[in-house]
Amino acid sequence: MVAAEHTHELVQVAAAAADSKGGTDLVAFDVSGPLPLIDAFLLVTGNSERNVAAIADEIEDKMLEAGQKRLRREGRAESRWVLIDFGDVVVHVFHEEERVFYGLERLWKDCPIIPVTIAEPTPQE
Repeated sequence: MVAAEHTHELVQVAAAAADSKGGTDLVAFDVSGPLPLIDAFLLVTGNSERNVAAIADEIEDKMLEAGQKRLRREGRAESRWVLIDFGDVVVHVFHEEERVFYGLERLWKDCPIIPVTIAEPTPQE
């Protein structure tokens, strides 16, 4: 099974939101094969608890604007690893240390990567 085009579009919305708040190391996996209820994971790194919270909040706002409501959120109080479930897409926003410690990339390394494209800012004149 392969993630739907709509899922790829939602991944791009979430990735752009994360990038706008300083999220780094964005990686998206198509997990529709091993996980029948989820199509994609997006992993993002923030550099502090405050940054992780800001990234998570911005992703929620932009996904809602795109018509995708949050089903569940965990970890916002500590903001070390915030998991946001949007149904077909689950976003993991990590503090740098948690990202390394849990190493989700190792767990999902056999899944196809969904390319994440971030628009380059237009130069100011």
